[in-house]
Amino acid sequence: MSTQFLARMFSAYIGIDLGTANCLVFVKDQGVVLNEPSVVAIKVNTHEVRAVGSEAKEMLGKTPENLMAIRPMKDGVIGNYEVTEDMLRHFIQRAIRTVPWFKRILRPRVLIAVPSGITEVERRAVMDSAKHAGAGEVVLVEEPMAAAVGVGLPVAEAAGSMIVDIGGGTTEVAVISLSGIANAKSVRVGGDILDQHIIQHLKKEYNMQIGELTAEQVKITLGSAYPVKDDVCMDVKGLNMIDRIPKVVKVNAAEIRKALQPPISNILEAVRATLDGCKPDLAADLIDRGIMLAGGGAKLAGLDKLLTEETGLPVFVSEEPLNAVVNGTGVMLQENSIWSA
Repeated sequence: MSTQFLARMFSAYIGIDLGTANCLVFVKDQGVVLNEPSVVAIKVNTHEVRAVGSEAKEMLGKTPENLMAIRPMKDGVIGNYEVTEDMLRHFIQRAIRTVPWFKRILRPRVLIAVPSGITEVERRAVMDSAKHAGAGEVVLVEEPMAAAVGVGLPVAEAAGSMIVDIGGGTTEVAVISLSGIANAKSVRVGGDILDQHIIQHLKKEYNMQIGELTAEQVKITLGSAYPVKDDVCMDVKGLNMIDRIPKVVKVNAAEIRKALQPPISNILEAVRATLDGCKPDLAADLIDRGIMLAGGGAKLAGLDKLLTEETGLPVFVSEEPLNAVVNGTGVMLQENSIWSA
């Protein structure tokens, strides 16, 4: 009985989008079984894990002195090795519970999507962390390739397809042809940076401090890259920096769009740089095929319009932008060629 047959029979196959903001897990034959924030709450003195995912995210900015809510992923890579390992172990164990008992005999085979621009040291850190968390064989795939597969782009064809995947920590831009990345650019700009610019705007303009959760809500409600909803306003609650008491201010979409211009400009530059590095025939393919947006940042209002205006190319938002990468790992799990045996 071959090793490959045994692995197929008695191993679970798991795809992971290990994102800065969220971790999504795909189990072969089950689909997406988990979508949780990449947040872990631990005890300060003992480092004992108290909560992971949504429960831990609710604690951000609200923990007592003996607890600490941590986001262990930073800019798409591991920022805190031990906490990332704890988080992965928790998510892998939850995923394993969804498979039949005989698929739990061997350690699971895990496919993890990582940013295209990370170093070999960072790649090794991801693999080691996953193995220590309970994975057997670990294979890494570049996020733009996984996202392109996940949204259904014809990556195997001898023609250019362009993907822009805007995650929590990074933006991955790539032109793909013949199942390979022809040209790519990875910049450490994503949803977290957008949140930080909103925090800084409120601090500068209104002398008010707000937390990450509030900034994220402002981004979702008012954030835009193009003047599509400038008449929308919302009340934002925070802490007055002068007298240190709670405060409420009314904020409109136009001022938030202005606050978001610097990081959005960085994303535009990454798109231009990728296009500039394309071979002429691949660039010509994009006139008809256009650009596909994926990731949480793809939902930013007006971003497709801005990219069309800046590049002259048609721009499309994928149907499930948040699931693009993890769905891509799900498709790739079916390919036996990615595994060693």
